[in-house]
Amino acid sequence: MLFREREIAGVEALLFVADKPLTKERLAEILQLSSEDIAEILYDLKQRYAAPASGVTLIEVNEGYKLGTKPEMSAYIETLYHQPSQGLSGAALEVLAIIAYKQPVTRGEVDFIRGVQSDRSLGTLVEKGLVKDVGRKEGPGRPILYGTTEQFLIHFGLKSLEELPDLNFESMQEAALAEELAMGAGEFWQDNEDCE
Repeated sequence: MLFREREIAGVEALLFVADKPLTKERLAEILQLSSEDIAEILYDLKQRYAAPASGVTLIEVNEGYKLGTKPEMSAYIETLYHQPSQGLSGAALEVLAIIAYKQPVTRGEVDFIRGVQSDRSLGTLVEKGLVKDVGRKEGPGRPILYGTTEQFLIHFGLKSLEELPDLNFESMQEAALAEELAMGAGEFWQDNEDCE
């Protein structure tokens, strides 16, 4: 089906101004089109933005869509705002990974997994909009539960959390424990050899 330019422009305008990703159903409702028609328009827009001459791209997040800039345009945007992008520290990435895989999770649980305090890294992640307060845990003190945001998905190019690679925390903890035990055993034997 061929669409009038007005319908395509309507989808494009809505995706441009929306503060959150819009679903096909919401776009269809606003534009009074079928979900199938919206799917075709989105496909056409995705193809149009794939061209090297386009600085924007169609981003799919949690079954919703929005417009965003292509990653290769970041240098121009940084120049415009005079703020070079600051990457995340190793500690912040570690905290973010724990939250992404274990969410919802409290700061205390993150600290326990890492073995060190995570206040500063957690604050940075909240400030950057990658992590947010998603509620309170039942129990003493009712600590805050943290989870990832749509911004996290967009930042890492994920459509949903299901696209995160498989990761087995238990096997990682077992490996760390085995390594710790092996190091401890090595020190034990070395100490005993020094006594002979």
